[in-house]
Amino acid sequence: MTYVEGFLLAVPTANKEAYLKHANDAWPAFAECGARRIVESWGHDIPDGGVMDLKRAVQAQTDETILFSWFEFASRQARDDHNAKIMAHPSMEQMNQPPFDGSRMVMGGFQSILDTGRAGEMGCVEGFVLAVPRARKDDYLALAKKAADVFLDVGASRVVEAWEDDVPDGKKTDFHRAVLTTADEAVVFAWVEWPSVEFREAALPKLMEDERMKYDPSTLPFDRQRAIFGTFTTILDRSA
Repeated sequence: MTYVEGFLLAVPTANKEAYLKHANDAWPAFAECGARRIVESWGHDIPDGGVMDLKRAVQAQTDETILFSWFEFASRQARDDHNAKIMAHPSMEQMNQPPFDGSRMVMGGFQSILDTGRAGEMGCVEGFVLAVPRARKDDYLALAKKAADVFLDVGASRVVEAWEDDVPDGKKTDFHRAVLTTADEAVVFAWVEWPSVEFREAALPKLMEDERMKYDPSTLPFDRQRAIFGTFTTILDRSA
C-alpha cells in the first residue's frame, strides 16, 4: 500500500508562480532520494467551517491560498530513507528560502488503508482531513470503501484514505490541532482525484443522489463538525 507524506500550507497568492518553480526545481532531488510521486494542488473552493477549516488549520492570511499536497512512497522505510537523504542533498542548499511561511506548514506521515482507482491525468483534488476514533478504524474503512465505489462510479479517477502513522506536533500548528483530535483519535488524510474541477462539479448531483451515500449522521465513525475539506486545482503532478 502507498505511504503518504501529507502537507497543508498557506502560500501568498502573489507567489503562486514562485512556489511552482520552487516545487519543480526540487522534484528531481526528491525523486532521486526515493519519492515516487509529488502532487501540489492549489485552493479552488475552501469553505469556512463552524469548528475548524483548512484556512484556520494553517492560520492563513487573507492574501494567502491553501495548498493540499503530498508525496507518495513505497513504504514507511522508503519515506524515512528519503528524508534522511534529502537533508544532505546538495540541491537543498538552494531551497532554504521557500516562498511561504514554513513555520505554519502542517505535515505528517500516513499509511494508506484504501487506495482504489488509478492515478493518471488529473486536474482536480478533493481533499479531506478527519479525526477518527482509533477504536472505530474498521467502521471508518467500511464507510470509506462504500463511498469510494460511488466516487469511482461517477467518474473520479482514484480515492485514497491514509491513516495517521508519524504525525509530529508543530510549534504553531499541526494535523492534530487542525481537526482538534482527542487522545483516542487518529488523523486521516484523504483525497479524491478528478479529471477536472468542471468534471467534478458536473458529477456532484449523481454523487449526492446515489443511495449508497445516504447515512444516519448519528452513526458516523467520526465527528463531521471537525472534518476539514476543500477542492483544489492540480498545479504539479510528477512521478518518478
